[in-house]
Amino acid sequence: MKTYDVVIVGGGSAGLSAALQLGRSRRRVLVSDTGKTRNAVAHESHGFFTRDGTTPAELVRIGREQLRPYETVELCSVGVKAAKAHSKGFEITLDDETRIACRKLLLATGVVDEMPEIEGFKELWGKSIFHCPYCHGWEVRDQPLALFGGIELAELLKGWSDDLVLFTDGATLSEDESRLLSKNNISIREERIVRVEGKNGQLENIVFANGETLARKAIFIRPKQQQHSALAKQLGCEFTDFGTVKVDDFGQTSVPGVYAGGDMIHPMQHISFAVSRGALAAVGINRALLQEDFR
Repeated sequence: MKTYDVVIVGGGSAGLSAALQLGRSRRRVLVSDTGKTRNAVAHESHGFFTRDGTTPAELVRIGREQLRPYETVELCSVGVKAAKAHSKGFEITLDDETRIACRKLLLATGVVDEMPEIEGFKELWGKSIFHCPYCHGWEVRDQPLALFGGIELAELLKGWSDDLVLFTDGATLSEDESRLLSKNNISIREERIVRVEGKNGQLENIVFANGETLARKAIFIRPKQQQHSALAKQLGCEFTDFGTVKVDDFGQTSVPGVYAGGDMIHPMQHISFAVSRGALAAVGINRALLQEDFR
């Protein structure tokens, strides 16, 4: 059975950032990555220092390429199906039933966005339906926008456009919420939505159950999310009320030796944040290994 210092599950921004830090710390690392990144549907990634406008696939390619000089870092395209702790670390089982051992485990498996059951929504996701104004707000600035969310999302998007409509899809807002939106010239539509229409990824209209349409250029939404992988739950990690994995400042979960980074540990999600959280987890892991070996 092959043994590593660290196995990283997930090769997105957080996982590759952690692998780089650990490789430079002379740690033997295996990165398990099936290539299913959450932001793959986006045309471009924005707000990441020195790489603004780069496609998600190109960011991953660069990240993997820059790991090549570190011969102790291995990339594996097979996923992880199970992990269990033992006295000296963890035994990992890959999807192809290969078993490996490691001293520390880093989960960087991300989250899955749950789309509303509205016709046309999935087809426009990542093209003109977005979750992050910091990632995509500039490209639709001053355009007519639709908001699927609450007061916080409306307040946030006010910085990018004055033409905002908040859609509740049948839900009723409180009097205080309605008054605050009216004060800021944000319209409210409570009718049920049956579909969204667009061409070549560009949103054109939102269609209500009564047949009425409203022209919009983009939608911003706070989608429900779930963990992409069951490994954290399987290992017994604690979760926050937001459904994210609970960690300390260096990514250590409630389970000794298990660390987590990226979108799976925080509701504020951006490539820059994921890179930072991956790097912090790597530092925490290396520090723990050094302390164990020193003592």
